[in-house]
Amino acid sequence: MIFACAGSRPYQFNRLFEELDRLVASGDVGGEVFAQIGASTYEPRSFPFEHFMEPEDFKAAEERADIVISHGASGSIMGALNAGKKVIAVARLARYGEHINDHQVAINETLAREGLVLNVADMADLGPAIRALQSGEVELRAWRNDNPTAIVDAIDEFIQESFHD
Repeated sequence: MIFACAGSRPYQFNRLFEELDRLVASGDVGGEVFAQIGASTYEPRSFPFEHFMEPEDFKAAEERADIVISHGASGSIMGALNAGKKVIAVARLARYGEHINDHQVAINETLAREGLVLNVADMADLGPAIRALQSGEVELRAWRNDNPTAIVDAIDEFIQESFHD
C-alpha cells in the first residue's frame, strides 16, 4: 500500500494530491493508495482519504504501507523511517501557499543525499519515483537508530546552520 500524508498544519498540499490522483486514475500507479490530506482543498477521486486522522489511525495506516509519500516535515519523515518504510519526500513550497518558506527542500535534499529517502522536487517525477521503489530499481538505506530523535536533532542542526549564517 502507498500512504501519502500531509500532516496537520493549516497548509494545503493540493499539488501532491492532484498529481497522485492523476497517476492512480490513469493507471500509472497501481495498488492500494490511501491519503491523509490535511488542510488540502483538493479531494482525490481515485483513492480514499481522510483530512485529519487520530494518531493511532495514522500509525496504523503507516504500518500497513510499503511506501510512505510524505511532505517534508522532519517528524513525519522520521516516523516513517522509524517504521522501516520506503519514503518519498515531497517538499511543500511557499510559492504555492503550501508553507511559509522552503525549509522542507533542504530537509529532503539532505535525507536523499544520505540515501534515506527518495526526494521528489518536481511533481512530474512522482510517478517514476513510486515505480522505482515498487520495482526495487531504487533501494534506500534503512534508518535504524537507538535514539528516535536523532534524525530530528540532525535536521534541526542543519536548518539552524543553513538559515542562521
